[in-house]
Amino acid sequence: MKQIIVMRTDLNMRKGKMVAQGAHAAVAAVVENLTDPRVVEWLDGHFTKICVGVDGEQELSEIVARAQAAGLIARGIVDSGRTEFGGVPTPTCAAIGPDTADNLDPITGGLRLL
Repeated sequence: MKQIIVMRTDLNMRKGKMVAQGAHAAVAAVVENLTDPRVVEWLDGHFTKICVGVDGEQELSEIVARAQAAGLIARGIVDSGRTEFGGVPTPTCAAIGPDTADNLDPITGGLRLL
């Protein structure tokens, strides 16, 4: 079981901002699905996470939509814009899963590692 964090690389976020956004996505996906058997199994295991990048908002949206259509847990994050992005709410990343590699790889397997 693993969770994939999909991060927009076109925003040139500071490293700390990227980490915070990824954490928001990971926590939201888990908290919103605490009773899902996939989450329970993942929490009983090693909490494996893989961080990958996409080039923009459209690609991020497409990944989330494909994941949802495949029945995967998928949670996007929109930053409020208070510390970056000039006050404009901005989609930054998403968490896909946790789930098995067999279920995740068709959606996220071709994305590059961060």
